[in-house]
Amino acid sequence: MVVTTQSTNTLGVTPHESVNHSVIKHEMGLLNLAEELQNISQACRVMGVSRDTFYRVKEAKESGGLEALPHKDRRRPNPKNRVDELVEQAVLAYALENPAAGQVRVSNELRKKGTFVSPTGVRWIWLRHTLHTFRLRLTALEKKVAEKRLLLTEAQVAALDRTSAPIDSSLTVRSRDSVASETRSSI
Repeated sequence: MVVTTQSTNTLGVTPHESVNHSVIKHEMGLLNLAEELQNISQACRVMGVSRDTFYRVKEAKESGGLEALPHKDRRRPNPKNRVDELVEQAVLAYALENPAAGQVRVSNELRKKGTFVSPTGVRWIWLRHTLHTFRLRLTALEKKVAEKRLLLTEAQVAALDRTSAPIDSSLTVRSRDSVASETRSSI
């Protein structure tokens, strides 16, 4: 017999129940604020929700009580819309091989190797794995190198050097006016 357990927080509530609890608390706060202010529009403005949302919450509470308040309209992720696992692994591997490459370049390079994924698909994969910025890809590369003691390629070293290069103190930001006055004085 296999027994599965769900992680619970200090209150003995599973994370899913905790999210539902916070949603119910927020929605009850909206209803209570509207009742206290006697102004639905103002309560919605303060809570940052639309009046349509207020009326949906109010109707749900009146028809089903507190159990009807958790969001039932949130869609579950559709795994059919995702790229194949092999494609995703290829995108992630290329992101660590060449962290300076953007989503279009990654898409084009993988296409040359026979893996077809759009630049937008690359971006969504990066977002799911928190690799959507150059710095995040470099951080992931540094973690992987620290864990597995890998040797870096020239492109990886160049990317790391590019972000950790010291700023030259002789380079200063000058306004357009100061540049114009310097050129006038030199003429």
